[in-house]
Amino acid sequence: MTDDKVYDVIIIGGGPAGLTAAIYTSRARLKTLVVESYLEVSQVSLTDRIENYPGFPDGVTGANLLEKMKKHAEKFGTQFTVGNTNGINESKLDNYPAWEVVLDSGTYKSLSVIIATGAKASKLGVPREKELTGKGVSYCGVCDAPFFKEKDVVVVGGGDTAVEEALYISKFAKNIKLVHRRDRLRATKILQERAFANDKIDFVWDSVVTEILGDGKVTGVKVKNLKTAKEDEIQCDGIFIYIGLVPNTNFVERLVDMDDRKYIIADSSMKTSKPGIFACGDCIKKDLRQIVTATGDGANAGYSAQLYVEKLKGTAYE
Repeated sequence: MTDDKVYDVIIIGGGPAGLTAAIYTSRARLKTLVVESYLEVSQVSLTDRIENYPGFPDGVTGANLLEKMKKHAEKFGTQFTVGNTNGINESKLDNYPAWEVVLDSGTYKSLSVIIATGAKASKLGVPREKELTGKGVSYCGVCDAPFFKEKDVVVVGGGDTAVEEALYISKFAKNIKLVHRRDRLRATKILQERAFANDKIDFVWDSVVTEILGDGKVTGVKVKNLKTAKEDEIQCDGIFIYIGLVPNTNFVERLVDMDDRKYIIADSSMKTSKPGIFACGDCIKKDLRQIVTATGDGANAGYSAQLYVEKLKGTAYE
């Protein structure tokens, strides 16, 4: 294998966690490669406005923040490649234990691996959701809200993402029905205040979407009240779904320990059950999934990878 495919650290994922880890490992002068997926886009890049990341009191777009992080990593020598990761296998590198990272664009070797693949939006799993995705069914307001100018839409969910997206979509849509399975929102209070004050947003409480209606395009949804069991139809031109996340971890399902939801189990140093493999960000089991916690995870993962590699090479400071 040529030297250009051999690294000290390979980081899988180019979101805030992975890029922060890259900054730390590159500053430690470890040869670092970040693998950016063309199949899974970082959630941050799809966020219209971030106002709770320290240092940006007036807010910043997700794409802008991500671009700054990438340039920061590149400044210290981080290399980048694009590809889908198909698997990670045990290997050897100059008699050191190593890992082989198999991409559809090639195979690389590294003394350590940091998994920072994030998570993607959960699906409702209701009739016609799959068939009408891209035809009125969406999981990204920033991407698709402009297509619904002066139209009626449904937003499903009650957390920060659902409410933030509903507020963004309200810049375009005529009316929004926010459907939530509880009788109150889970979102941060300031977001709740903005949503309740927005004349375009109405709330459908204690309800779930049971079916998406339409032939070729969305024309409405069926909703069921969980307390009364009553079913109704809401006429709409689109539905935006924000009901949680699914980690992008299928490629390491049999490699490292996970919980029953396929989140990777990592300790406070971001170590997984396999020596030399670390994980950080939204793909690990934890309570709070925010950009600021992802960057914190990334810093820990990068530092832990540095200590691991230096110990392997016999260059650790002791």
